[in-house]
Amino acid sequence: MQTIYRWWKTKTDVLMDAPLEDASEDLAPPDSGDLAVDLRDHLRRLAWFLGESDPGAVFRALIAQAQQDPAFARDFRSRYLDAQRRRDRMPLERAVDRGRLPAGLDLTAGTDRLVGPLYYRVLVTGEPVGHDFTDGLVDAFLHRHGLAGAARPSHG
Repeated sequence: MQTIYRWWKTKTDVLMDAPLEDASEDLAPPDSGDLAVDLRDHLRRLAWFLGESDPGAVFRALIAQAQQDPAFARDFRSRYLDAQRRRDRMPLERAVDRGRLPAGLDLTAGTDRLVGPLYYRVLVTGEPVGHDFTDGLVDAFLHRHGLAGAARPSHG
C-alpha cells in the first residue's frame, strides 16, 4: 500500500485516476451526423455506466465523497466532471454547428435536461434507467426543439 501512496495521496485519488479515466473514453458521444441517434446512444451508454458498470459504482462512491469534502469536490469537478459535461454537450454543439439546432440554444440547460434525470434516478431515487426512459428524454428534447419527427430505434 505504501507504494500506491507514492503516486497517489489518497484512496479517492486512486479511484479517480484508474477506473474513471478508462470510462471517460467509453463515454465520448458518437457522431453519426444524426442528432436523435447520437443522443439516444449517448444517453443509453451514460445510463449503463452510471447504474450498472463497475466504474459507475466507483463514480457513485466519489460523488458521495464529494458531498462530504468540499476540497475533494472541487478537485473531482475539475479532474473529471467538467470533462464529462463537455462530452455530454458535444452532440448539441455539433447539431448547432450543422444548423439542426438554433445558434442561440442554451447548451448548458439543454444538456442538463438530457442528462440530469439520469443522475437523479441513479443517485437519488434508485429507479431504473432503461432505454424507454432515456429515449423518452431524447424524444422530449427533440419535440421541444421542433425535431420530433426523428424515428425511434427498435429495441434490440
